[in-house]
Amino acid sequence: MTDHIERLIQQLDDSTGPSYDARAELIGIGSDAIPALINGLPALGGFGQLTAIEVFEEVADPRCGPALIALLGSDNPTVREWAAVALASLKIDGAVEPVRRAYRACLERATPPDWSEPGGIRWALTELGARTPVVPPLTARLRATAVDDSPGWPSARFAEVINDLADHAQVILCSQFWRVDAGRTYGVSGTGLDWELDWTTPWEQLVEESRTWSLLEASESPTGDDIFVALAWIDRTDLFLER
Repeated sequence: MTDHIERLIQQLDDSTGPSYDARAELIGIGSDAIPALINGLPALGGFGQLTAIEVFEEVADPRCGPALIALLGSDNPTVREWAAVALASLKIDGAVEPVRRAYRACLERATPPDWSEPGGIRWALTELGARTPVVPPLTARLRATAVDDSPGWPSARFAEVINDLADHAQVILCSQFWRVDAGRTYGVSGTGLDWELDWTTPWEQLVEESRTWSLLEASESPTGDDIFVALAWIDRTDLFLER
């Protein structure tokens, strides 16, 4: 069985198809595969390590914690992000400080805060209880009036949420529209607006620019009682995570 598991681990790097079968089989083997997967992790390339992280999350064996923490130092930003998310999803003990250091490293590399890696790490810090997003009262109240388990806010209240966040000095990063139908959620095409913020400008200017672009998006967004919008935003303190 050990030799078979090691062969499966080697296949995780093959994105042409074998990795998916190997992933499924390793998940089926479960915790018995985790020690070998941990040992084989450094020899895998980026694709293999990402697939290994998926196995760790599905098997949910806490022994993978140190290996995931080590991946926070990877040269691959997606590997770093997925490792942070997995640490938070699995509630690994001792993960807070390593994930916090990974976020500081993002800031030091001047990675734009609206890129995927810092976004994923912020989510992880929030899940681990090390970050508290600013949610103004009106924004919280409007979300609470949506249907059960809706992914965000009613699209008809989009502009109100934008202004509430901006009025509380929050920078809106992006939005995604969803349709809820018969208890299922489907992605909906948005406005197609493509905008970027200049992160070298003062915070107050970033707030107003994100407000302007987001309101333009709201004016062209899909509407309907079954359409909801999920937003991502950050506070000024997210650019200066305490040491």
